[in-house]
Parts: sequence; C-alpha cells; structure tokens
Amino acid sequence: MYADIFKYLDIISVIEFKFVDFMTRPLDVLDKAKEKRVIIRLKNGAEMTGVLQAFDLHLNLWLEGAEETKDDKKVKLGSILVRGDTIIFVSPE
Repeated sequence: MYADIFKYLDIISVIEFKFVDFMTRPLDVLDKAKEKRVIIRLKNGAEMTGVLQAFDLHLNLWLEGAEETKDDKKVKLGSILVRGDTIIFVSPE
C-alpha cells in the first residue's frame, strides 16, 4: 500500500519538475534582457530607455546610458537606478 503511494508521489514530482522546466518566470525574461536596451514606463507618465545592468526582486533596475522621455522632451541621464515601485512595465527593445 505505501509503495503505491510513494510511486504515485514520485510520478507527481517528475511531472511538476518537468512543468517548471518549461515555464518562464517574469524575472527570467528580465534576466535574459541584461546587457540589452529596455523600455520602462513610469507611474508619472515618463518613459525611460537604457541598457539593463542589474535588477532585484523589488524590480529596482540599474540602467546605463539611460534617457528619459516626457512630454516629447528627451533628457540624457547616464547611469541610474530606477526604484521598482515607480515602474508600470519593463520591455526589452
């Protein structure tokens, strides 16, 4: 009886493991965007672009060569840290 239960649990574990292998988590997508240009939309309506260097679980982003566009005005910012709770979305260019 117990052998059947453990056999069943092993099958479930294999299925779950394989399912996780095929899933892509949102932070995995961001990780693949490192060293590439990204577009960020902020809650204040501004849009930023820059090369993603690093990020954390709070979605704080470090960008190099950053530019901010707001009301059709572009401002070069260089190296910046964008606080995660100000971000609406991040997209690889």
